[in-house]
Amino acid sequence: MTMPFAGGIDGNANATLIFSLVAAVIYGFTLGMPPTLARSAAKTLAVAMLAVLAAIQGGPLLLVAALALSAIGDAFLSRDGEKAFLGGLASFLVAHIVYVALLLRSGAGLELLGAEPWRSAIALAMAVFAIVMLAALWRRVGPGLRIPIAVYVVAILAMGMSALTTSNVWVIGGAVLFMASDGLLAMEKFLVAAVSQHRAWMRFTVWVLYYAAQLAVTLGFLLG
Repeated sequence: MTMPFAGGIDGNANATLIFSLVAAVIYGFTLGMPPTLARSAAKTLAVAMLAVLAAIQGGPLLLVAALALSAIGDAFLSRDGEKAFLGGLASFLVAHIVYVALLLRSGAGLELLGAEPWRSAIALAMAVFAIVMLAALWRRVGPGLRIPIAVYVVAILAMGMSALTTSNVWVIGGAVLFMASDGLLAMEKFLVAAVSQHRAWMRFTVWVLYYAAQLAVTLGFLLG
């Protein structure tokens, strides 16, 4: 079996990647179940193991930090309640700020956004997406959540734009998937009726998009 890292399937890096993938699959199959410690552990470990992988492979410290912060956010969001949601929001907000720093340091500067038509088109689509999402959420969330959500939307838009300053297709794709995941999560949490039959597939799709995003960014930096 061909593995992405040296050392074969028994190598530390490949074993860590497999551990992450297994945890992600386990969490995907438990999405419809009530929150439990084991379910929270699976969700947290999926991305935490990507942080370990980045550290093992000597990846950028900012990448390790962003993945670790995302894992903390996953731990919060695996539980129910507004406090857990705000904890997750705060963790991912800081993670996106770290990602912005990482991407801008790795990229060729914001002027690259206007250098090629496809970059400009994606940047415009990201901006429109963020504006529409914020406008839709502003009317549906309570006053206490409006400012935190607005700050988060700006942060993830900045992350997406920052990714476009790089030439790494995996990283750019990961940023697009991340924004799609967050948009669908916001719809599922705030815009879809609590009894909607669509919630099940939306939660599953959010998880697939989110994990794929983190995996793509991680591998983009480690293998690119």
